[in-house]
Amino acid sequence: MENQKLSYNWYAIRVKSRSEKKVYSDLIEQEIEAYLPLQRKLRQWSDRKKWIEMPLISGYVFVYISRKEYESVLRIYNVVCYVYFEGKAAIIRDADINLLKRMLGQVEVELEITLEQLKPGQMVEIISGPLCGVIGELINFQGKNKVALRIQPLGYTVLVEAPGKNLIPHNP
Repeated sequence: MENQKLSYNWYAIRVKSRSEKKVYSDLIEQEIEAYLPLQRKLRQWSDRKKWIEMPLISGYVFVYISRKEYESVLRIYNVVCYVYFEGKAAIIRDADINLLKRMLGQVEVELEITLEQLKPGQMVEIISGPLCGVIGELINFQGKNKVALRIQPLGYTVLVEAPGKNLIPHNP
């Protein structure tokens, strides 16, 4: 039997509500590389406030697998399905996973939005700063200091903190 080199890619899997951390833990336990982007949020209860880590994208966990592990991921309790695009499990670019990691790694990014000829629906690129190279569809300006970008292939809109002077129209 020939020794074939396995091709690994990132995929998004849909998981049951509020089971992201458990699925992530089960994936790691089965030695499947996974990524669960978490963000810290201050939650208030009637008697106290507490910082907790919550999934950035509710209902999703990312896996880095070859075709060999494809079915074993689906057998993990609380995994619903892969995210599909055009009839196949959508491959998530390494750059998009790295973007999520970079965004979450920023303690604070200063914002300065300018309305320089950028219009909703337009593809834009961040040209400097910690999120340099990020390309997405400009959805709108969220107040004075944030822009909403739709980053494919997940189709999620991400509020990105980037100075307006660092945004340019993207021409592929």
